[in-house]
Amino acid sequence: MLMRTDPFREFDRLAQQLTGAVSPGTWSRPSPMPMDAYRSGDDYVIVFDLPGVTPDAIDLDVERNVLTVKAERRPVAVGEGVEMQVAERPLGVFSRQLFLGDTLDAERIDASYENGVLTLRIPVAAQAKPRKISITSRETGSTAVTGETVDDSRQIDA
Repeated sequence: MLMRTDPFREFDRLAQQLTGAVSPGTWSRPSPMPMDAYRSGDDYVIVFDLPGVTPDAIDLDVERNVLTVKAERRPVAVGEGVEMQVAERPLGVFSRQLFLGDTLDAERIDASYENGVLTLRIPVAAQAKPRKISITSRETGSTAVTGETVDDSRQIDA
């Protein structure tokens, strides 16, 4: 249902861990953001970790079947006369682009943001939901489930 777009993203993340380099993301080269994705009932849920990002600094776009999430973590004003001793929290632009399968209803995405976590709920499209297919028999003349007639001997629920 969902496909990641950058196969080298994991290599970049591994290289950053090995070298200890944490470079700020820019609009032309954003940093990746961690996410989880799972199906819950009739919804596909995608959760992004964005601590320290204000809701107005998050941009969500869907074009055709591509979902783009961009966020910017801006530096916090610490005031005058303050000398920063340690600055390890990554700043800059974070982005993730995902291909949404045809089985998801991209027109009805619900987004919420709480405690630094962006949660997207994407409903599974009606045509992708499981449905019962009934079979009738000419011999018994009975039908287990009523549906749309396809020919003289079979019926299908739409």
